[in-house]
Amino acid sequence: MKFHLITLFPEACDAYLSASIIGRARKEKKISIKYQNPRDFVAGPAGSYKKVDEKPYGGGPGMVMMALPIVKAVQKSLGGRTPKLKNPVIVWFKPGAKQFTNKDADALAKYSDVVLVCGRYEGIDERAKKILKTMATVKEFAVGEAVYTGGEVPALAIVDAVTRRLPGVLGKDASVEERRIASSAVYTRPETISYKGKNYKVPKVLKTGHHTKIDAWRKKK
Repeated sequence: MKFHLITLFPEACDAYLSASIIGRARKEKKISIKYQNPRDFVAGPAGSYKKVDEKPYGGGPGMVMMALPIVKAVQKSLGGRTPKLKNPVIVWFKPGAKQFTNKDADALAKYSDVVLVCGRYEGIDERAKKILKTMATVKEFAVGEAVYTGGEVPALAIVDAVTRRLPGVLGKDASVEERRIASSAVYTRPETISYKGKNYKVPKVLKTGHHTKIDAWRKKK
């Protein structure tokens, strides 16, 4: 499965996507990560600053990312002017859009390529989205109720959520927490922890080996 991140800061994303389970999935070629920087699609001398933002029409604070650098970056990810990918989807982040869920992660896992458009500043010229809809399916999501500096954090969350669902990434399907009986409270060794004169113990039911009772306890939690 291929993830394509459209971002001004690929180095910030790659640090997270090269570590732990996601990094291992990349090494084992269960997923691939590719980047397209919108600045690379702005004309100008080599080494010069490539401007990708402008003041918003109608006034207002901040700057808005221009449409065409985004469109061209996505177009490159899709394989050029005539898209060559068989089953791509474009993810557009928007505060107030549908909240991204585990079901959405399962749905994205069915696509061959997921293109994640990471906006910055006050957002992206809305015309970019209209053009992208002529190229592939566009899904809009919000990841959490907070507003972030850019789309990179939501994009990393989606790559993580989708990747861990792919066969073999976690070793066992049961390791995907929401597919098994799990609780928000988990414990490990030692059985008793002493801190400032007080003992903190593992709940007795977890030491019984009685799986029915343990599952019932976890459901309550």
